[in-house]
Amino acid sequence: MSTDPSSLALPHVTRLHAYTPGLQPTGAGWVKLNTNECPYPPSPRVAEAVRREVGADGASLRLYPNPKSSPLRVALARYHGRAENEVCVGNGSDDILNLLVRVFAGEKAATGFTLPSYSLYPVLVAIQDGACETIEFDRSMRLPVDRIAATKAGIFFLTSPNAPTGVAFPNAEIECVLRAFPGLVVVDEAYAPFAAENAVSLLDRHENLVVVRTFSKAYALAGIRVGYALARAGVIDLLDRVRDSYNVNRLSQAAALAALEDQPYFEGLVARVRATRDAQLRAFAARGWFTYPSQANFIFTEPRDARGTTGRAVAESAYRFLYDRKVLVRHFPSHALTAPFLRITVGTDDEMLVLNQTLDAWLKAPPNA
Repeated sequence: MSTDPSSLALPHVTRLHAYTPGLQPTGAGWVKLNTNECPYPPSPRVAEAVRREVGADGASLRLYPNPKSSPLRVALARYHGRAENEVCVGNGSDDILNLLVRVFAGEKAATGFTLPSYSLYPVLVAIQDGACETIEFDRSMRLPVDRIAATKAGIFFLTSPNAPTGVAFPNAEIECVLRAFPGLVVVDEAYAPFAAENAVSLLDRHENLVVVRTFSKAYALAGIRVGYALARAGVIDLLDRVRDSYNVNRLSQAAALAALEDQPYFEGLVARVRATRDAQLRAFAARGWFTYPSQANFIFTEPRDARGTTGRAVAESAYRFLYDRKVLVRHFPSHALTAPFLRITVGTDDEMLVLNQTLDAWLKAPPNA
């Protein structure tokens, strides 16, 4: 009698709930504002670098990539004023987060994080069959330093700017956490280029800090999958011990390096996104909608219907109305704090115009339209 292969899986894996990514529609005509991708293309140098790497006949693709992404590590170290052995490059920042969980989390080593925050954290911990300690934000989104310090976790993930609210935590408050929390603090800075402040400067004063960055958002390279960690050399050495030998392909390495080297383009792109974001924040304020002061490339707003009502049902109504008209945003109904809100990626000015016009139509539509 044959055995069902799935019955051989580890018990904790059979109980896993996989990460749910944002919808990726394949048809034409969508205004896609749901996954915080950059609305503009990357630096022209990126395509040139990828073409050079492939070559005329593609022969380079038969060779393995640089195992440690060494040229990119050197460039990132120079950019951030760190040593090369204080940088680890991954297949997107998710790869870096996974490495951190592999090294520092487990059944007897709990992982801490806030709620709401990046919903991948509990998935990675569950894959490791680890324990979680969660700290709930209230609506004020004030950083609960004392509660974080009181956890028994060995590693704590702090997303700043926070996802999905876009609220950034000042370095002074992050430094309070670093002093009070005895374990490793991972500041996940996927959206930091859009913020007024970041935690990189704190690395010199705090051995227990890891800063995680990505090329997906501000460098417009979500499809390339490159992220990295900045930390003390001892932590980076541990990540390298559990990292896949060739975790970043050669085309991704070339693309990220080219993007990093074109800082004028990067700065201009970030400025455009910030300007559109700030204009949209003013538009939501004019509507009278409560909206968190975003320092990311997305906005978290609480829709208010024509009767002035807010809540989960109102947010679901606005989401469905937008979706039916091919304007795609994100709704997180499973948490009490997030359920009344929509998260909206900052798109081009034209895309935001479509968004606002569609929301105007929603407000005028009869119920259940």
